[in-house]
Amino acid sequence: MAHYNQTIPTTDILVRGDSGFATPDVYDLCDLYENQYVIRLKANRNLYRLAEEFVFYDNHHPWDEKEVYYHSVSYQAASWFKPRRVCIRSTREVGELLFKHSFIVTNFSENISAKRVFETYNKRGTMENYIKEAKNSFFFDKTDSPEFLENEARMMISLLAYNLVNFLRTLCFEPKSKGLQVNTIRLRLFKVAGKLVNTARTNLFKTIELPCSPTRVLCRIQENPKDSAIHLKNLVY
Repeated sequence: MAHYNQTIPTTDILVRGDSGFATPDVYDLCDLYENQYVIRLKANRNLYRLAEEFVFYDNHHPWDEKEVYYHSVSYQAASWFKPRRVCIRSTREVGELLFKHSFIVTNFSENISAKRVFETYNKRGTMENYIKEAKNSFFFDKTDSPEFLENEARMMISLLAYNLVNFLRTLCFEPKSKGLQVNTIRLRLFKVAGKLVNTARTNLFKTIELPCSPTRVLCRIQENPKDSAIHLKNLVY
């Protein structure tokens, strides 16, 4: 964190992690550098008791409807030197009798609702999918140099390659093909079988017809040259 605070001092850093990162050292480090965090907590007896205080049942309870409630409390675990804000999500599925509770510790202000805190945390799963795809397809996590700057440069090249593929996927592919994984795109687009046919008047490059074949991709770019240039410019910068 010290490195990034010095390198990009005007950038806000958000630490978002699962319960494996729920340790006082992480909270204290974020507080020290004034970085915000949303970290999931493992449920325990004390947290469940707090959550159950917000649950209300009556004679006309809507048992045939799903219920989701959000709350925020001040909580101090035995290993914490001060109280921290804990957000609670209580969910009861249709036909279930009891609520299930989830907990997130954060240093967001009370102006940010507990529901918004959970929405921020839930984006972690989506981001992990992007990171996993970049790691598996472009070796995003390969850091074989002892120098930080060299590893950073290699990572940036991997990110550029990943974003270029996303540029093609977003702009050029048909809707049913936009969800293809990078390895599938590479197989169908860059490893596609083709044949060059020479005739008396012209040369033809024939390929098999696929949802994201090179022919269709090139046609999409030719049909929307301005849009393609704008997307590529934004991608580079």
